[in-house]
Amino acid sequence: AECDIKDLDNLIDALNSRMNFFQENGCMLSDHGLTHLSPLSVSRDEASGVFERYKKELPLTALDREKFKSFMMYFLGRSYANRSWVMQLHLGAMRNNNSKQFNSLGRDTGFDSIGQYAQVHGLQYFLDQLNSEGCLPQTIVYNLNPADSPAICTMLGNFQGSARGKLQYGAAWWFLDQYNGITEQLDIVSNMSLLSTFIGMLTDSRSFLSFPRHEYFRRILCQLLGSEMERGLLPMDKVLVGNLVSDLCYNNSAEYFGLNA
Repeated sequence: AECDIKDLDNLIDALNSRMNFFQENGCMLSDHGLTHLSPLSVSRDEASGVFERYKKELPLTALDREKFKSFMMYFLGRSYANRSWVMQLHLGAMRNNNSKQFNSLGRDTGFDSIGQYAQVHGLQYFLDQLNSEGCLPQTIVYNLNPADSPAICTMLGNFQGSARGKLQYGAAWWFLDQYNGITEQLDIVSNMSLLSTFIGMLTDSRSFLSFPRHEYFRRILCQLLGSEMERGLLPMDKVLVGNLVSDLCYNNSAEYFGLNA
């Protein structure tokens, strides 16, 4: 951002500057990897005080850190809504669990796992606060702990509106990005949300070799729908179901991100 960051105001100015830069260059979505969201309402003065203590290298409590994260996420959520960006939230990873390997190799080197965090209350509070202010952006929530999946999917249903499938229960990711996990995610969306508005698989690793996951997703999707047609759970109408497949694999995403505008 080419500026000194001495206080919270400087930090917010720097973030706005960078978001404006990305906006000018066609950015349309953000992504956050969080253990969970906190049901905390934090004033600017409180967050500023935490930031000042951090800058002075004074000790911070776990609550201090939660308060600052909460304040920043509300600021960013409002910022995304103002810019018409999609907000992505990846929830539930427990990272850097092997301290010996962490000290030897550093963070995010393969010693992460599924965490057990209280997800639904914090998510509800976060979405409700932004929604009450008229500042809830289109949002995709990816969940890592399958025990939380139905609850998170149904929570998102409380805040739909203003855009088709505005809040998405995102594709299976990380440890769940495999046959059983993808099938379960599709079943949850089918049973507790609306499959016809789902935007399908994503590739976020920025690696060309990750693109086959889209083919893997398409094969699992078609197998699932074909099986339900054979069992009489869906009409034996290849045009109808074929159009659904096309929507889930491309059309819904193009509409959701405004690619056809």
